[in-house]
Amino acid sequence: MLTSRTYRLSFVLLVLALLCSLLLNISSGSVSIPFLDVVSLLGGTTPEVASWRYIVWEYRVPKAFTSIFVGAGLSLSGLLMQTLFRNPLAGPFVLGISSGASLGAALLLMGTSLLAGYTAFGFLGDVSLAIAASIGSFLVLLVVMVVAQRVKDTMALLIIGLMFGSITSAIVSVLAYFSSAENLQRFIFWSFGSVGNLSMNQLLLLGGIVLLGVLLSITSIKSLNAFLLGEHYAQSLGVSLKKSRLIIIIATGVLAGGITAFAGPIAFVGLAVPHLTRQIFDTMEHKVLIPAVMLYGAILMLLCDTLAQLPNSASVLPINAITSLVGAPVVIWLLVRKRKMMF
Repeated sequence: MLTSRTYRLSFVLLVLALLCSLLLNISSGSVSIPFLDVVSLLGGTTPEVASWRYIVWEYRVPKAFTSIFVGAGLSLSGLLMQTLFRNPLAGPFVLGISSGASLGAALLLMGTSLLAGYTAFGFLGDVSLAIAASIGSFLVLLVVMVVAQRVKDTMALLIIGLMFGSITSAIVSVLAYFSSAENLQRFIFWSFGSVGNLSMNQLLLLGGIVLLGVLLSITSIKSLNAFLLGEHYAQSLGVSLKKSRLIIIIATGVLAGGITAFAGPIAFVGLAVPHLTRQIFDTMEHKVLIPAVMLYGAILMLLCDTLAQLPNSASVLPINAITSLVGAPVVIWLLVRKRKMMF
């Protein structure tokens, strides 16, 4: 176990790493801007080239903060699910919330004439896709919340969530089969995930969603620590299983559903970062794990987004592919080196 002094030092180093990753991300892109000029521009200095200010402040800065919100939120929701189900393979999307968001997006992008009323969301413009995905994730979350009140066994809830995910995925497959090539391509591009399409207003809304999920998680720290020892022990400590489980599910739904609605389904981060954090910090105390997984997740997403942006090219690789290619070997190496799981 690490000492309190070591924990403080570790968090200081993580914050410094986050700042370095943020500057690296903002200074990278299809247009080559010298690093010192980027730093000066962020400090309010007038750039040598007028277009640089627009590129940095209107595109790169929102994209960088979107990466921070996405990485932190998905990592936290993954930690919540792994703790609630005491399952190292649980991630933020095991309850079918991401599949619900995908269904909402699929209905909008690939909806047939039978769904003309639903596709009327198109008049809302750029936010229509986020609204459709949000509605899909919210409806699945609502059903899961109702089921959570009726099911006493947490593992049964996990299986039910997976079944919801299967049902929604099946509907998406049917829509894809009857969809035109153009609409199918649009949905596929959305499913790759992206952190570069949000306006400042959308970014603020995403930040508010992540903040709400974080606050709900903080109120559940005692319950999360107790769940690690089993539901019977948690109940003996005075933890209300139904209430605590419901709050954790709502927090996960808010984080995973909101992020998927704005950035698409981004895999791997929520599953891997909690393992990475536990292996490095060697603790199960959620007062430490919650801020740690958020910092690690934000750093990972910033680095992956930097790698996804091909230098001096307008092409951007799918962020989903980069997160898995970069993160998976690191987690495998840590698990082999430690030779133990933290559950």
